[in-house]
Amino acid sequence: MGLQRTRPSHEILSGATADVYFARANSILDQESLDPVVVMEVFCREDAVLCGMGEAQNLIGHVLANEPGAKLEALDDGDVVTPKEIVLRIEARYRAFALYETAMLGMLSQSTGWATAARQCVEAAAPQPVISFGARHVHPDITDVLDYAAIVGGCVGASTPAGARLAGLNPTGTMPHSLVLIFGDTVRAAQAFDRDMPPDVPRIVLVDTFKDEAEEALRVAHALGDKLYGIRLDTPSERGRVTADLVTEIRARLDQAGFGHVTIVVSGGLNPDRIRYFKEQEAPVDSFAVGSYISGATPIDFTGDIKEIDGSPIAKRGRIPGRTASPRLRPVDLSAWREGA
Repeated sequence: MGLQRTRPSHEILSGATADVYFARANSILDQESLDPVVVMEVFCREDAVLCGMGEAQNLIGHVLANEPGAKLEALDDGDVVTPKEIVLRIEARYRAFALYETAMLGMLSQSTGWATAARQCVEAAAPQPVISFGARHVHPDITDVLDYAAIVGGCVGASTPAGARLAGLNPTGTMPHSLVLIFGDTVRAAQAFDRDMPPDVPRIVLVDTFKDEAEEALRVAHALGDKLYGIRLDTPSERGRVTADLVTEIRARLDQAGFGHVTIVVSGGLNPDRIRYFKEQEAPVDSFAVGSYISGATPIDFTGDIKEIDGSPIAKRGRIPGRTASPRLRPVDLSAWREGA
């Protein structure tokens, strides 16, 4: 997502998405003619894969672009951060950006939670790749942010065009059960997929809808031959889910029939423990598709602290006054957001 020049939404810029006490504080400071230059530092309290910084920089960049003397320092999306490491530092008049603390922290919190969960799956699966299939578990207005965060966390692809586009990739996907059900036969659905999809779309076919997965995999392989890139297993819990033994059997049957080029994608309720199960059993899985574990990740709390007021170190009780030594922070050029830039 990087440097976004798109203007943040009216709801964010108007303060409608902010905790109301920030608006009240701004009003009080305005009436009291107070608007000091402050330094605010942002951190989280656990090891994490940072994400949402592109959005946060875009918001603060729009807000402070024409603010005299304003400075911004930040880490980048994808940086691995440690507890209490400063990820963002803002120096500006307080009232110029105070109303946007809620939005800024929310952008970081949600996306960092998703990216960190994705990284857990990626590390469990390595060296096999992981694909994000979590869009169906979140509101459609944020599926692009979810899939982008999953890619930042290490997923090689995402199922939605919007999310993949943010990361500069093409969307990744196979086919839904509904397509197979409507055709009434897995092979007929696979043949239609092959006829009607562009050549650059990998022919990956879902094989758990009607018959035994090994039988369907062989039927599809014989029907599509060298054009078949892979099969996807998504056996429901009512049938015992996908098992390591099932994957091993399908691999053996495909290889014996001369279809060693066909890859096997496993999906359905995957999490790091389930992925490790397949790895420990040495099941020949070529890639994993993960949904709700990533999309349902707990947001990682971020905190914004004022550490200087008009050049004087300050902090609330329990925190050390003054700027925190943060050698990894990099300056952000606010001129990129100025009108006409």
